[in-house]
Amino acid sequence: MTRSLRLPDFYRPWPARLNPHLRSARQHSKAWARGMGMLGHAGADGSPVWDEARFDSMDYALMNAYVHPDASAEELALLTDWYVWVFFFDDHFFQVFKRTGDYDGARAHLARLALFTPLDGAAPSPANPDERALSDLWPRTVPARSAEWRRRFAASTQNLIQDCLRELSNMEADRVPNPIEYLALRRTSGGAPWSAALVEHAVGAEVPAALFGTRQLRVLRDTFADGVHLLNDVFSYERETGEEGELNNGVLVVERFLGCDPQGAADRVNDLRTSRLHQFENTAATELPLLLEEHGLDPEARLDVARYVKGLQDWQAGGLEWHLRSSRYMNSQPPQAPSGFRPLISHTGLGASALRIARPRRPGHTSNTPGYPFVLPPFSLPWPARLNPHVDSARRHAKNWARRMGLLDPLELPPGPAIWDEYTFDSDDWPLFAALTQPDATEEQLQRVALWDVCLLSLDDYFVTAYKNPRDLAGAKAFVDRLPRFMPLDGSPAPEPANQVERGLADVWALSAPAMPPELRSRFPGYVMDFVGSNLWELFNIIEDRVPDPVDYLEMRRTTAGTDLSTGLTVHAPGRELPPEVLESAPMRTLVNVFADTVGIRNDIYSYRKEIDSEQEVSNGVLTIQRFLDCGLQQAVDIAYDLFTARIREFEETAATDLPQLLAELSPDVSENVLAYVRTLQEWMAGDNQWYRQTGRYTRRPMERLLHGPTGPGTSAARIADHPGFTARSVGCPDGQCVVLAPILDHDTV
Repeated sequence: MTRSLRLPDFYRPWPARLNPHLRSARQHSKAWARGMGMLGHAGADGSPVWDEARFDSMDYALMNAYVHPDASAEELALLTDWYVWVFFFDDHFFQVFKRTGDYDGARAHLARLALFTPLDGAAPSPANPDERALSDLWPRTVPARSAEWRRRFAASTQNLIQDCLRELSNMEADRVPNPIEYLALRRTSGGAPWSAALVEHAVGAEVPAALFGTRQLRVLRDTFADGVHLLNDVFSYERETGEEGELNNGVLVVERFLGCDPQGAADRVNDLRTSRLHQFENTAATELPLLLEEHGLDPEARLDVARYVKGLQDWQAGGLEWHLRSSRYMNSQPPQAPSGFRPLISHTGLGASALRIARPRRPGHTSNTPGYPFVLPPFSLPWPARLNPHVDSARRHAKNWARRMGLLDPLELPPGPAIWDEYTFDSDDWPLFAALTQPDATEEQLQRVALWDVCLLSLDDYFVTAYKNPRDLAGAKAFVDRLPRFMPLDGSPAPEPANQVERGLADVWALSAPAMPPELRSRFPGYVMDFVGSNLWELFNIIEDRVPDPVDYLEMRRTTAGTDLSTGLTVHAPGRELPPEVLESAPMRTLVNVFADTVGIRNDIYSYRKEIDSEQEVSNGVLTIQRFLDCGLQQAVDIAYDLFTARIREFEETAATDLPQLLAELSPDVSENVLAYVRTLQEWMAGDNQWYRQTGRYTRRPMERLLHGPTGPGTSAARIADHPGFTARSVGCPDGQCVVLAPILDHDTV
């Protein structure tokens, strides 16, 4: 076979070891596969999906002997059977459904398979090798595990099965997914979360339930999954794209998105795999020990976690060795570094300078470009922005409230310095943000939303000044730990505030909580804490001087942007409540994640100068792209914007194709609430987009405040920048510090 890819130099942080029970696992798995009817079972064209020679050459027993080196002979036989089933399922699904485009047949087949992983009751009689294998494996596996593990394993098995439909849809539409969409899809359809659950079975240790949902364990699972899948994508690229017409492959995704050749795409996929493994190592070494201490686990529980982490490492190491040996993939040449390749150096960027993507510079949004070190993208959206008519009322109300809370100069109530002066408050214009993102709110509702926006952003800005700038991690943790006391669920009095942001939080909570629906009242403090607490992750990165891994950054950005707060208010609006199963459906998860990603990406572009130049921030998406691709600033901005537009297209495609299928299964009332929720997300994105074009938060320079002089009654004569037709603007001074008076540039109007 003519090879279009040269295997890159794969990062190997852990040694691979071989289980001594390999021979018995080979004998057992072959007999088991024959007994299940897999060997010789015909595909859609009448030829066998697997014959005996192909089964032997793929050698799934060797894979399991590598990825589970310490398993007993009995355990290795069981695990090998599971992987024989999952690979047969994958190949059978391709032969019978993907190759023929039989979407209806695929849905019926997968719906039947779901019946063979019951949490209680019995499964039906199997009718084909896929079902026969599951009906044998399930009762051999689950009795030894807890009810919680069974639930998780059943869910991951169903995700693995059902997401094949999404892959089939992409093939039918001849559509290559965008990179963000692809990683999310690959984690479920690729099966690595399912493999992580089997690691617990293999090592005889379950992750304590109290830890499973934490960020640290989620990162370990996700980095494991991405490491496994990205490695497989490099090895399977030629087989999948050349022989099978597959579009769901990471190398192809990067090739299409970045416009590079297959070899460059494979090298970048390998870089991302390496970055994900570095993230795994960093999390296990620096974050996990703190988590174990925080939860006060006993020695046995800590040992269970250690066994689990070691099991994930063994899987990564062994999976690479098997890929190099199995006939399933390209394995006749050893990996070698491509010409000009530079090894990855932890914490200093990924050194992918060989990749130079020729991207034409697009027209920028020129009215906001002055003062930026790059051309701003146009940020076009398919939905119009609308302005709430009560915006001026919200402005007056929010400013008076901020002054009473001590957030503005002059400070009326101790303790602490003011967060803003009147000029910065007016320039930021958070009430305008509320009015654009909530265009149909009543005057009272808009005033309340504007107070929350001001309160949360005062918390954010206060955190920068009080803790990020002095690198005060201990003080930051103490500050975050105190905040829940100012949002009491039982209506009890809040403690005496130690600063003005605590005072503001206590006041706006007392104003809002009585009118909240019970479900929202119970959840909202958690949304606030996730938003404020994510600053600790950013501070930790600053202290480590560590630009985040791109995938970890993107997923944390959904929290640091505070989008859970926005979607939470939308979901729990009176009369618009949505059932949990609807919110957890694949189309709704996609829409909410796209919403979150577009909010974060846009902010990272607009706030780049403020965060990088003024705040020495390292958690910024543009900077992350710069470091990962070793590219120029304008190129990083353009790539970030391409991600933005790709996600907007995905939102539209999901709403047009996947959402109707969900709505068909719901009652008319719930369907209407879903549609209203989606419209609200669209309005929010459109309003947010417009606010960035009008706010001064990201365009003013440090000296601009001085040009505006004092504020308050009788001071207008002292403000030279109030001259009609002029505003303070930077006009590209080399040192970025000079400010001149330039004609006001017309902003886009709502």
